[in-house]
Amino acid sequence: MPALKKIALTVASAVVMSTLVLSPASADEKDKEKDKQPVPNHIMSSVGGEQLSMNGTQVNLGPGAPVLPKDLTARSWIVADAESGQVLAAHNSHWRLPPASTLKMLFADTVLPALQPTSMTYKVKDSDLTGVGEGSSLVGVKEDHTYTVHDLWLGVFLRSGNDAVHVLSEMYGGVPKTVAAMQRHAEELQALDTTVVSPDGYDAPGQVSSAYDLTLIARSGMQKKDFREYAATASADFPGEQKKGKKRETFEIQNTNRLITGDNGVEPYKGIAGVKNGYTTHAGNTFTGVAERDDRVLLVTVMNPSADESHAVYKEAAHLLDWGFAASGKVRPVGELVPPRSVDTGAGTVSGGKGAEPAAGADQGSGGQAKAAHAAAAGQGSGGVGIALAIVGGVLVLLAAGVFLVNRRWPVPGLARRPQDGAPGGEPDRKPDQRPDAESEPQKSP
Repeated sequence: MPALKKIALTVASAVVMSTLVLSPASADEKDKEKDKQPVPNHIMSSVGGEQLSMNGTQVNLGPGAPVLPKDLTARSWIVADAESGQVLAAHNSHWRLPPASTLKMLFADTVLPALQPTSMTYKVKDSDLTGVGEGSSLVGVKEDHTYTVHDLWLGVFLRSGNDAVHVLSEMYGGVPKTVAAMQRHAEELQALDTTVVSPDGYDAPGQVSSAYDLTLIARSGMQKKDFREYAATASADFPGEQKKGKKRETFEIQNTNRLITGDNGVEPYKGIAGVKNGYTTHAGNTFTGVAERDDRVLLVTVMNPSADESHAVYKEAAHLLDWGFAASGKVRPVGELVPPRSVDTGAGTVSGGKGAEPAAGADQGSGGQAKAAHAAAAGQGSGGVGIALAIVGGVLVLLAAGVFLVNRRWPVPGLARRPQDGAPGGEPDRKPDQRPDAESEPQKSP
């Protein structure tokens, strides 16, 4: 055989062999990449059910149930029925992770009932803002300026303003007192994965929560009328600088929850009614949301997706909500959202011990609360957000009233479904912003 032909055959053989060898290697590389995905570094809690303590994805598909969305990259997530408390599916839902500003849900659920009426005013001192962390998200609170409690809560919920959180904390009695009260309230809610260090969710050593806990906290918060209104608000006017001899300026703030306001690549989610998003360098993107569709109200929490895709936290949350609505009634629950410790579950005893916060309840009868929810939604304009607020408010306030004021049972058997006279709601506004979350500046990991 001529030498040139031998060389040609040798080269061709080498190409074929490299193809045969490299193809499996590429598959192996993909498997190795999968194996590199972070996993919980602690034994997870079994609060809510043993299956929730297991690593990885937990779902019990029944006949006709859709498969879970593909390409979910979050370290932890959960989908639950807000009314019954059934957990439809979960992934490392008790993994204790930095929560970023989703922890503000616990801040609001703890502090909001104490700072009433919301028309109460407060003049900000220099010292009120000294503890705000470097690089924090701010709404623009200024010292020596007066704000109502209502203004400050809008700053917390819409712009995730750490400056507003610190001023409200001072009104509550100071940051240490606020942190202690938040921790007690977390324990009362049985959000036992949660350790509170800062009231605003700013990265701090040891500050953690979990997808399960954040969902418990959101469920509790959404039973409060004021909480629901703030969480579902798309935009509002915030007080600006007061110049001598002139009318005080205002500027518009918009909700950084992309499933409410929308953004490039993210459409407002039909039926969304809150709740809270978060971002820090250490926590990544976090999000808890509540939405209503076809007489069902679902809660979803997504923590720290690894996808490079813009707005991955919202897209994965939307996919999980879509799955949850399609899967409701076709899956066997993997666990439950437990009631607060002080609530009678119907077994004839009340769980909980000393130092428990009062149960997260309602301050009106169920009928009055439902009307209040509809009235709040009616003020939102014309669109899907206000309708969702009315529906979620109608369902969850009945839950609150039935559970906490009437017979102290959880959940209420035969809980009334959504009201038939849903109010018109607000039209979502788009918030143009470059950040994937636009909720806080990057923070260094502690």
